[in-house]
Amino acid sequence: MKIENSIALVTGSNRGVGKSLVAALANAGCKKIYAAARQTNNLELPDTGVEIIPLTLDVTKQETLENAAKLASDVQIIFNNAGVLEFGDILETPEQNLRSILDTNFFGKVAVAKTFAPVLEANGGGTIVNTLTLLSLASMPGFAAYNASKAAAWSMSLSLRASLQPKNIQVVNAFPGAIDTDMLASVEMDKTSPDDVAKEILHAVQNNQEDVFPDPMSKQVYEAWRQDHKAVEKQFASM
Repeated sequence: MKIENSIALVTGSNRGVGKSLVAALANAGCKKIYAAARQTNNLELPDTGVEIIPLTLDVTKQETLENAAKLASDVQIIFNNAGVLEFGDILETPEQNLRSILDTNFFGKVAVAKTFAPVLEANGGGTIVNTLTLLSLASMPGFAAYNASKAAAWSMSLSLRASLQPKNIQVVNAFPGAIDTDMLASVEMDKTSPDDVAKEILHAVQNNQEDVFPDPMSKQVYEAWRQDHKAVEKQFASM
């Protein structure tokens, strides 16, 4: 899928990887970008000359999704990026917190895909990029609810890929490791800049790559996981 002269929509574009995706798309020659967020009054949009349209969208509220689909009826690439993070052991995380995270990270991604798939199909096909995480493959106990929501989103994405392939819609899954964003500000570890992650994701889209591990940590862990997933499971469980 070519980025240049394409029309894209990015959910969760107010910070982190979403904000960097908007900038990377503009720099790559995207024709129009819908910068979607629950609140658009605090969006920091790049001044590149590219048409960037703030779009109010809460992935947990169907009415805002339907309104966004009407306003962005010309979209060709969806970056299904909005997500939330909470720390906590699975035995300590309250059920309502678990449900809240699933609402955004799993059901929200499902809702975006279901709402915009007909739009992409009407436009001759396109691409949906799901921002997942390395923790979809192996869980860290301190991120229990987040792990579960993203693992569910990965499984959903595989079903989505099969269902959308006949409609000429590609599904790309991104599995970043630790990224230097507000979400992980309190966690001490090596992190990759969101700008670098965004560039790698766009590279995958342009090269029709179905799965992308967009940073050194994710690439290294993925190779280890392919060779011995139980060893990676045990390593992550001890963190």
